[in-house]
Amino acid sequence: MKQIYKEEELVIPCVHLGLDLCQLGTCGLILAWCDVGHSEGVKVAIKARIVTVTGPRGTLQKNLQHVDMSMRVITPSEKAVKPQHKVKLVVWHGGRKHVACLRTVRSVIENMIQGVRYGFLYKMRLVYAHFPINAIISPDKTSIEIRNFLGEKVSRESPRAKPCFIVRNISLLEGVTIEESKNVKDELVLAGNDIDMVSQSAAAIHGACLVKNKDIRKFLDGIYVSEKTSVVQPEE
Repeated sequence: MKQIYKEEELVIPCVHLGLDLCQLGTCGLILAWCDVGHSEGVKVAIKARIVTVTGPRGTLQKNLQHVDMSMRVITPSEKAVKPQHKVKLVVWHGGRKHVACLRTVRSVIENMIQGVRYGFLYKMRLVYAHFPINAIISPDKTSIEIRNFLGEKVSRESPRAKPCFIVRNISLLEGVTIEESKNVKDELVLAGNDIDMVSQSAAAIHGACLVKNKDIRKFLDGIYVSEKTSVVQPEE
């Protein structure tokens, strides 16, 4: 007996995340994909879902083997009028959460491309009402010491000895440097190529100066991120 299929059942349902969602057929989602474009000055290599991005500021590498999707670099042909270098990400027979990984991986690769081209720069402000926070940066600019936060001191064993300040030592993550701002008072500047390392280093500094056992609506002392920008400003 010859089986007759409806026309809508023969259409392969697909979603291109760069555009609006397509109407799905009766057989469910089969294919979903998105593209990540990059400029000629950046080189992207993918092997076994390990992404390596090389640019003017250096090289970044991310291991994405835990994400089940197809990743490949598309090189434009020589005859192309407008050559576009891009990375194609494809998910087959994915559910809602699996398809959502496409945008996550795309954002990771886009941040890597931006990092090797322009870098990431976080600015942090030292906020205090009465006790000035002392921040001492190491000579190699990879660690920082914080003293006199809320005037905290610890007593010594000898009763005649003066109490000393509590010292908070924070070591920055790999590839991140810190320095004091030359134009603004009580401002720290963190710079690096990897947005994860820069943001996590800023979070470590902020987390080391949290007010404990007091009303945080009144005691606002601490070190806070005030601005997020790039080391090299892109050309408009």
